[in-house]
Amino acid sequence: MTRKVFTKLLGLFVLLLAFHTAVMEIVFRRMAERSAGETLSRIGAEALWSGIIALLVALPVAAWVAVGIMNRLRRVVDFARRIAEGDLEARLERSNSGELAEMESALNQTAVRLGQNFAELENGRQELAAMLDSMQEAVVAVTAEGHVRWSNSVMQRMAGMQVRVGRPLAHSMRDPDLLACIKSALETGEVRSGRASSLAPGRIFEVNAAPLPSGGALAVLHDVTRIEAAERSRRDFIANVSHELRTPLTSIQGYVDTLLEEPRPNPETGREFLGVIQKSARRMNRLTEDLLALAGVESPDYKLALQPTRARALLDDAIESLGGIVADAGLELESAGAPDAQVLADPDAMNQVFGNLIENAIKYGRAGGKLRLGARNVEDTVEFWVQDFGPGVASEHIERIFERFYRVDKARSREMGGTGLGLAIVQHIVQAHGGTVRAESELGSGATFFFTLPRAQSGLTPMQGA
Repeated sequence: MTRKVFTKLLGLFVLLLAFHTAVMEIVFRRMAERSAGETLSRIGAEALWSGIIALLVALPVAAWVAVGIMNRLRRVVDFARRIAEGDLEARLERSNSGELAEMESALNQTAVRLGQNFAELENGRQELAAMLDSMQEAVVAVTAEGHVRWSNSVMQRMAGMQVRVGRPLAHSMRDPDLLACIKSALETGEVRSGRASSLAPGRIFEVNAAPLPSGGALAVLHDVTRIEAAERSRRDFIANVSHELRTPLTSIQGYVDTLLEEPRPNPETGREFLGVIQKSARRMNRLTEDLLALAGVESPDYKLALQPTRARALLDDAIESLGGIVADAGLELESAGAPDAQVLADPDAMNQVFGNLIENAIKYGRAGGKLRLGARNVEDTVEFWVQDFGPGVASEHIERIFERFYRVDKARSREMGGTGLGLAIVQHIVQAHGGTVRAESELGSGATFFFTLPRAQSGLTPMQGA
């Protein structure tokens, strides 16, 4: 293209020389016609003026052509500068013809392709960022020097505003296990795994760090707090079940061995031993039933036959069906009344809830002489309660009283045949109804257990719910 522009300028110069020669030829001919005897000075003067006239005509034309080329080249330079600054929308005005027009067209096409490629890269980056932000795991990318290159929203929420691009990761997250895992991945170029337990209070993270092809490393943090808690709960549950079963089994085995060793046991002693064996067997049977009931209500397949039921009817049914047990224990059962509102409940499941709460009250509130049941409206729910007037529960036990196998008085509970699962079953059934459960107590003033059930909407028909 440069050669073509140079050729055009050279051709223009040749044309100017030809124009000058033609002017000189015309002048000399006129001079010859007018007088052949004019002096040589006259001829030289006219030749000089003819040359000046030719130059005066040629220079503006050459300047006009040069200015046009310079303006087009200046537009090309401005276009290149705008592209370099990131303005991919910049375009050159296309000329009608000429070699520069071809260059302008080619530059415009290049800018269009650059814009398309940049848009594709930006869309890909945004899609990747959205995908990483939607992950439940925290993700952070660091440079080879350990500076933050990028982090997703989960990591930013977990670490706050401390995780910033360009800032050393060690200044933002001071967990030694996490930093050691990332450092090992950077140094070895291999995937490394570890655990971090000091990033957030009470949370445990599984860390996987992998080197990046462009340098640096990518760390993914998976929250395994619930998994760890579930595993710990499973171990505790197995240990508690084993302990609860071992105690009556040991008792049964000991008394049976004693009876077998006596060829002719005393009838009274034998009857006493058989009574102990029967008591231990009943305790094992009760524990087995409660374990099955707890497994049932904790199962994802647990279903409730929910139907609109009046709160007063639920309370009356509980008093009628469980009043005999309370009377046999030497206690008086009082009703504090219930509103006429309808709740969404499974009557059979509610009978089990009242049964477990009343049995618990009988065991620990016997000294009070009576139990009281009642219900009241609380916003869009109905709150039921079972109150005893026994020794009460210390405040440090209230938060854990609904845990499996948790007992306030372990010796007394085992003596009375408690399994430590009744309140846990109550909690799961109430939560399956969409309600809540809690306890209040003061030492020496008894304890009250509350649970709520959502009110049934008017016109609601019986349904199945989970």
